[in-house]
Amino acid sequence: MKFSIEEFRAWKNKKVTLLGMSGVGKTYLSSLLCGHHWFHYSGDYRIGTRYLDEPILDLIKQQAMRVPFLRDLLRRDWIYIRNNIKVNDLGPVLSFVGKLGNPELDGVPLDEFARRQAQYREAEIRAMQDVPEFIRKAQEIYGYRHFVNDVGGSLCELDEPAVIDLLVRHTLILYIQVTDREEEQKLIERAQSDPKPLYYRPEFLREQLAVYLQENNLRYAAELDPDDFTRWVFPRLFHSRIPRYEAIAKPHGYTVTSREVAGVRDEADFLELLETAIIRTGPEG
Repeated sequence: MKFSIEEFRAWKNKKVTLLGMSGVGKTYLSSLLCGHHWFHYSGDYRIGTRYLDEPILDLIKQQAMRVPFLRDLLRRDWIYIRNNIKVNDLGPVLSFVGKLGNPELDGVPLDEFARRQAQYREAEIRAMQDVPEFIRKAQEIYGYRHFVNDVGGSLCELDEPAVIDLLVRHTLILYIQVTDREEEQKLIERAQSDPKPLYYRPEFLREQLAVYLQENNLRYAAELDPDDFTRWVFPRLFHSRIPRYEAIAKPHGYTVTSREVAGVRDEADFLELLETAIIRTGPEG
C-alpha cells in the first residue's frame, strides 16, 4: 500500500510489514508495539509452530530413537516430545534447518540440507499467505486495532512474486535499511554470535559453496566446517540481499534506517517515523 500523509493519518486500522535482515530491529519494533493495540504476527514463529512443527518433531524423535533408553520410552508412549518455540527464541527451527557441512562436526549433508531448505522456503510462503486471515483474526477475535507483520529476513529470497503482491495489497511495506559500515558490522557480528535460521537461494548456495571449497582446497561439502562456512557466507548473503530488498521497497513501500529504528521508544515515535518515510518518499515514490 502507498499513502499520502493525509491518507496514512486517516488509516484507522494500520497494517505494516517490516522488511529487512535479521537483527535490524523488526522484532524489537513488533514487541514494542504489542503494548499499544498492535497484533504482532511473527512469520518465523508461524513457520515453526504450524508449517515445520511436524518435520521438527520428526527430526528430534529420529535422534532420540538412537538412544536405547529413550527409544523404549517413545515406542511405549511413556513420554512425548513437543516444540517450545518462542517469538524471541527460534531454537527448534534453527536446529531443524541446521548448518551445511561435515556430519562429524554436527553439519548436515548437502542433499539433506537442500531438502530442508526447500521445506523452509515453502513454510515461509505459506506463513505469508496466512497474513490476511490473521489480520482478520487480530481485529475480529482479539480486538487489536493495528497489525504488524514481522517477516523473516529471507522474504526477499523466495522468488515468489505473488507473496509480495499479497503483502502489498494488505499492508504497508517498511524496509529497514542498514546504511553505514559500523551498523553493518554490528549486524553481521550479532548474526554470527546469535544465529537465526537462514534460507539460501539454491543458485546463491551453489555459487558460494564452489568459491568456499576452492578457497579452502576442499572437494566436497561434507568436508567443510559448518560453523566456519556459516561465518564466511553470512556477509556475502547480507550484501546479496540488499538489492533484493530495494527491489521490493522502492516500487511498493517505504525505507527507514536501522539507526532511525533504534531511536523508536513508543508507538508515537513509530508513527512519526512512518510519516517521515512517507514524506521522504514523496508523491512520485
